Amino acid sequence: MKAVIYRGSGGPGVLRLVDRDLPVPGPGEVRVRVAVSGVNPADVQARSGGPMGFPEITPHLDGAGVIDAVGAGVDGSRGGERVWLFMAAAGRPTGTAAEFTVVPADRAVPLPDGVGFDAGAALGVPALTAHRALTVAEDGPRRLRPGALDGRTVLAAGGAGAVGHAVVQLARWAGATVIGTVSGPEKARLATAAGAHHAVDYRADDPAAEIRDIAPDGVDIVAEVALGANLALDLAVLRPRGTISTYANVGGGPVELDVVRNMVLNTRFQFLVLYTAGPEARAAAVEDVAAAVRDGALPVGEEHGLPLLRFPLDRTADAHRAVEGGAVGKVVVDVPS
Repeated sequence: MKAVIYRGSGGPGVLRLVDRDLPVPGPGEVRVRVAVSGVNPADVQARSGGPMGFPEITPHLDGAGVIDAVGAGVDGSRGGERVWLFMAAAGRPTGTAAEFTVVPADRAVPLPDGVGFDAGAALGVPALTAHRALTVAEDGPRRLRPGALDGRTVLAAGGAGAVGHAVVQLARWAGATVIGTVSGPEKARLATAAGAHHAVDYRADDPAAEIRDIAPDGVDIVAEVALGANLALDLAVLRPRGTISTYANVGGGPVELDVVRNMVLNTRFQFLVLYTAGPEARAAAVEDVAAAVRDGALPVGEEHGLPLLRFPLDRTADAHRAVEGGAVGKVVVDVPS
């Protein structure tokens, strides 16, 4: 089979397309014929400077395809099943930037027939992170379903990014009023296409006043991508006992806390990453995201607010460069059949 590998961390140039033997699924594993591989900032970070752990790694956590073989202990009826993959390369050398990959069976989630592989490859890290961001508030909910966020207001910082897009879609599916903060008219269009009820330009004269007009009592949950840059705005619009769920700090801005102000607000800060969220939280997220997919709540593409930037497998390095360059939309790699 064809696979993209790297043998040492560094820039995109360390990625090479090579021939490798077809992997064999072990006990509790499945082998998936990959159709589309999703590329996330986490994949770029792992390649550029993360600890190797293995002498050779095929990158990418997310993807979608068809199960073509199962290992011992896995129901044989899963053969031929369309699936979306998550955390394929987490603690393993077998990511989705290859014609075939082997993953634990529970990391291959059934993909409904009416949902394309593009949408499946865009789930994984963004959707599961978004779920976590929306389910850590003090007064819940702990699970998402239609109605779970009725009466709540969610602020999706960077509502046009991949995680922000998933936050908008999941929060809307669960019944929240959704506000996306964006950097201009084009990203406002994308956030609105994703389902945001309101799109607010955070570079405007007084974005806090605009958000307070929408949510006079304050925002319940902020899903934050750039805490250092956005903390002042977050606190200006957060309701007492509100939650700021932080999954990144784009721009690397310093975070300085006004302790008294946060005490008065009873602010809850939740920092999150999938790897250490725990198996119960991940399993709940997978179940709820799968339900949202079945309901048609997580579509992708330009018309749904998440443009797809496509690269062939032999240009995976260019796909990584696109992510590093801040490409707007979801970067995916098409794997030849």
